Amino acid sequence: MDTKPKLLLATNNLGKVREYRELLRGVPFGIVTPADLGVSLGAEETAATFEENATLKAVAAARQTGLLSLADDSGLEVDDLGGAPGPLSARYAGADASDKDRIAFLLSRLKDIPARERSARFRCVIAIASPEGKVELFSGVCSGLISDTPRGAHGFGYDPIFFIPELGKTMAELTLEEKNKVSHRARAAGKARDYLKKL
Repeated sequence: MDTKPKLLLATNNLGKVREYRELLRGVPFGIVTPADLGVSLGAEETAATFEENATLKAVAAARQTGLLSLADDSGLEVDDLGGAPGPLSARYAGADASDKDRIAFLLSRLKDIPARERSARFRCVIAIASPEGKVELFSGVCSGLISDTPRGAHGFGYDPIFFIPELGKTMAELTLEEKNKVSHRARAAGKARDYLKKL
C-alpha cells in the first residue's frame, strides 16, 4: 500500500497527465488525478494571465480535496499576434474547437507572414497550492517558430506547428522523452520537482 502523501494533478487533460507523471518521477508523493479520486474539478480559467489561471485551479482543487494540488496554465504566444493566443490558447478558435480547428485558425491569422518571421514561444506556469492556501509558482518557456503546415503525430494542442530550429523538428515530431527535455512544461516542472523534493 502506498503510504506517501498524495499530490493531486488538477487536470483532466490526459496528455498533460502523461507528461507530468514522467516529469515528476522521483518526487516523494503519490500522484493522483481527479479521475482517480472520483471528483470533478470545476475551476474556470477566467483570469488574464497564466499565473492567475494556474493559481485559481490549484487553490480550488486543494480546497475541494484537502490535498496538495498542482495545476498549470500554459499556452502559445506568437509575437506577430501581439502575444496571442496566450492564456486563451485552448479557446482561441471557440469553446468547442478541436486541436485541428485551433491550428487552422492560427495559421489563417499568420498567412501573410513569412515562416522565418513567425517567432513564438510556449509558456507554462505551474502553481502548487496547499489546502491551507499557500501557493508557489514555477514557470518555463520554450522558443520556436510557427511552421506553415502541421507535422508529427505526438503531443497535443499546437505541437504540430511549433517548430524548434535547434532540433529541426516540430514539438509533435519529438518523442515524449525528447519533448520532456526541452518543453516549457518540462522546464517549469523541473523547478516544481525540486520544490516538492524539499517539502
